[in-house]
Amino acid sequence: MAEKVLIVGSGPAGLTAAIYAARAGLAPLMIEGMERGGQLMLTTEVENYPGFPDGIMGPELMDNFRKQAERFGTRIVGSDVTRVDFSSRPFRAWVGDELFEADSVIISTGASARWLGIPGEEALRGYGVSACATCDGFFFRDRELAIVGGGDSAMEEALFLTRFASKVTIIHRRDEFRASNIMVRRALESPKIEVIWDTVVEAVNGDQEVTGLTLRNVKTDAVTEFAVDGLFVAIGHTPNTNIYQGQLELDETGYIITGDNTMTSTEGVFASGDVVDHVYRQAITAAGMGCAAALDAERWLISQES
Repeated sequence: MAEKVLIVGSGPAGLTAAIYAARAGLAPLMIEGMERGGQLMLTTEVENYPGFPDGIMGPELMDNFRKQAERFGTRIVGSDVTRVDFSSRPFRAWVGDELFEADSVIISTGASARWLGIPGEEALRGYGVSACATCDGFFFRDRELAIVGGGDSAMEEALFLTRFASKVTIIHRRDEFRASNIMVRRALESPKIEVIWDTVVEAVNGDQEVTGLTLRNVKTDAVTEFAVDGLFVAIGHTPNTNIYQGQLELDETGYIITGDNTMTSTEGVFASGDVVDHVYRQAITAAGMGCAAALDAERWLISQES
């Protein structure tokens, strides 16, 4: 028998959708993925999620989401969806050889920050290495920071970090930015921002927290040590949509396209969170979209009964 609602992904969007769908009596089944909890599982302290005036650890927040979803009857499968078929109802999703069928689907598989893949980066993630200035910039008041990237998002994050940091150094592998002229001008005009051109980060240094970077000039191969208190990586995000190619309409960068609400190009399939949103990418906005997706799915299922 087909599920009424199948939710794919277990970050703030997916778990909020699960809470709302479960409370509506839809008995949702969630396939949470191997990276349960999404990107917040890699975050240390979250201070900007409403309702937690003293802050909360990212994994603890997501564990609370999960417990709340389960309390209302959400069933959770701890695996990754490997293949889907949305060509007809019931919709089908596979975890390896195991088939799941559903009358409606909510996709909340998120997006993954692109990382540099250098020594020290993963070990110090959450301890001075971040991919989200709006999430973590507050923790670096009066500190010196570096940011890697050359697009609009890197300029925006660098400018945001100047609200807290004493100095922000943009490290870019080329001799010009690909960002829009207005964003480049704003960044270069900031008295707190400096630029190191033609340079890549070879390693992140530090034991318990970031203490510096190893840099290499791509033109001269000269290697230098650069003292800094934090590193922000702003080289883009990759939406987790590989299995939906050919099944749903995606934009040129791979994000799922939705209409006036959270409905995708396939009626009965909804999407929420960072798999759709490449602008805000916050836990609170993802949760709001998850709520909307559950309400949209509930209303759509009712419409199919009439």
